[in-house]
Amino acid sequence: MTPQDMDAFEELLANCADEPIRFPGAIQPHGVLLTLSEPALGIIQVSANVETLLARAPQGLIGQPLESLIGDAEAAQVREALLHPALSDVPPLHFRLNDTAFVGLLHRHQGVLILELEINVENFQTLNVAGNQTHLGRMLQRLQAATTLQTLYDISVKEIQAMTGYDRVLIYRFEEEGHGQVIAEASSPSMELFNGLFFPASDIPEQARELYRTNWLRIIPNADYQPVPLVPKLRPDTNTPLDLSFATLRSVSPIHCQYMKNMGVLSSMSISLLKGDKLWGLISCGNRQPLHVPQELRAACQTIGQVLSLQISAMEALEISRQREEKVEALALLNQAMIDSPQNVFDGLAHQPQTLMALTNAGGIAIIEDKQLHRYGHCPEPDEIRALQKWLQDRGEAVFASNHLAGVYPPAEQYQQVASGVLAISLPKPVDNGVLWFRPEVKENINWSGDPRKPLDLENSEAGLRLRPRTSFEIWKVEMAGISTQWSHGDLFAANDLRRSALENDLARQVRREQEAVRARDELVAVVSHDLRNPMTVISMLCGMMQKAFSSDGPHTSRRISTAIDTMQHAAGRMNTLLEDLLDTSKIDAGRYVITPQKLDVGQMFEEAQSLLAPLALDKDISISFDADPDLRIHADPERLFQVLSNLVGNAIKFTPRLGKVRVHAKSVGDEIVFTVSDSGEGIPKENLPHVFDRYWTVKEGNPTGTGLGLYITQGIVEAHGGTICAESEPGRGSEFRFTVPLFTE
Repeated sequence: MTPQDMDAFEELLANCADEPIRFPGAIQPHGVLLTLSEPALGIIQVSANVETLLARAPQGLIGQPLESLIGDAEAAQVREALLHPALSDVPPLHFRLNDTAFVGLLHRHQGVLILELEINVENFQTLNVAGNQTHLGRMLQRLQAATTLQTLYDISVKEIQAMTGYDRVLIYRFEEEGHGQVIAEASSPSMELFNGLFFPASDIPEQARELYRTNWLRIIPNADYQPVPLVPKLRPDTNTPLDLSFATLRSVSPIHCQYMKNMGVLSSMSISLLKGDKLWGLISCGNRQPLHVPQELRAACQTIGQVLSLQISAMEALEISRQREEKVEALALLNQAMIDSPQNVFDGLAHQPQTLMALTNAGGIAIIEDKQLHRYGHCPEPDEIRALQKWLQDRGEAVFASNHLAGVYPPAEQYQQVASGVLAISLPKPVDNGVLWFRPEVKENINWSGDPRKPLDLENSEAGLRLRPRTSFEIWKVEMAGISTQWSHGDLFAANDLRRSALENDLARQVRREQEAVRARDELVAVVSHDLRNPMTVISMLCGMMQKAFSSDGPHTSRRISTAIDTMQHAAGRMNTLLEDLLDTSKIDAGRYVITPQKLDVGQMFEEAQSLLAPLALDKDISISFDADPDLRIHADPERLFQVLSNLVGNAIKFTPRLGKVRVHAKSVGDEIVFTVSDSGEGIPKENLPHVFDRYWTVKEGNPTGTGLGLYITQGIVEAHGGTICAESEPGRGSEFRFTVPLFTE
């Protein structure tokens, strides 16, 4: 084939995939199709064969009422059927028109009512309808009693062949890669057997699969038919082709008809098998001679397909459950190994190599934790594993599975003998980690019905090059290189469950380490605070004694020493405050901050606070006021609550300029007391306000001695009381801090 022919071939393949199979503009000739207006039932379109089957000219029927074609009584049946809420529940209608028996089928689609008058097959060669119903009941019982999927498939194809008389009935299952495999077959002795063969994905294009998904059954009684056009060709209301997706009589692609002939059949019927809302496979029937299966019998076959779909889903679910149950014991053993490991979860797994390999029937495993790499069984070399692990981590998948690793990771071609398949898990950690299971290459021959690399061919015609369905259905032996056995649902479940257990154990270890670190830090802070507090007390005492010996009113040397002593005493006091803050912060961080609440009178507490804090305000000529609603009682720790007030009022005084105002207020709101500390200072910038309660946050300007722990501890104390605290501020107009404490109730 020339390069030009190759380009034409690819273009024709694309056109084939885009063929308007939903809008063929024609039907098969074994019936008449009409589109009708509602509610008048005026004829909008009609198939051209109405002239041969019902002796009426199609053009003369357009715009006429349905009664003019089929009669008043028959039209009345149609009107009665339209009263049903769902036309899919309406049983077929039976008419006798122009000495021919017809079955009437109704459906609505895209705003139009479609009536199909299919020629009814009389004296069909198999069982009568009543006999079929009895036979169907017994068959459904056998389907439901099947204990394996293969038994289920075999019963279905044999029974459908017996009921319909088709030369070949097979079940075709779609694989994840897109192609399909025949997994059950019942055929006449003279038919070529297809059981076990694979068919390329291009045999059933994507748009055809979508029609199979939305329609349970399709039939072609005779592939040698001449399509019957609709009159008029386009819908008068939309000037577009009529969508015949759900029409039984819909004309099919001429390529498909030729495909059937190449397979040696002239008649076909397909029944969809669905798993949920996805197309799982097909029951495909074929006959060497034309065969028109009656509608009643087709309905029975459709029921079989629906029951088989349910049974397949149920039995596959049972199989998945069985596979999972097989893994439970090994997973429990591996989980315990991870728990018992003194190092890390991967070290625990490394002590159970045989269990880990048997978990997924792997030929080898690799376990990675930072610099450590453990290999067991048949594995790639360490450098190859490290490179593969990096590639896996770059993909970012928690669980990765492939039975053709070289197809997505070309370097794996170098070691596909031991690792054509890989299943891998990893944890979200800053170091390289993970478990990789390897499976070796399995040299297997897959039987293709025809060359999968050349599903269609080209032929010359008067119109130029056109696609010709392949005529060869000979078995092609295709050796699959670099392929391992597929990872099962049970293997994937095991990998996911092991990763979940590893993640839980790893997080538990981190939590324990952090808890131990917090305890160690708290103990260190407590020891350091205790050991430093005594020297600070001694320093303060010595400073007091030295101050008596050196007067600030004495000579120059005496004044310098006195100033130095004041500085030392102030530094010692600040050191004591810092030690207390560190102890409080450590307790708050660890969630062990303890208060001893009791009944307190707010008014009395304010009097004590004013006597202790007012002198600080007077030093800056700041007006300070404490006022509370009468008879307020709270449930609080007096020492800790005074620490809150002292901190808030102290900050208010510190950041309020001379002649400013500070106000402390308390009032009852519901079952809480709301305390407010407000000032007339410069306020807090908007961008800083969300951070005022953060640990170690400080205002830099005018606060040279701030530790950044005061408001953090204040918040911790308030929350330990079950209250909340917040801050509001407007630069240039001051700040306001509000906190709540539970009201005391008898």
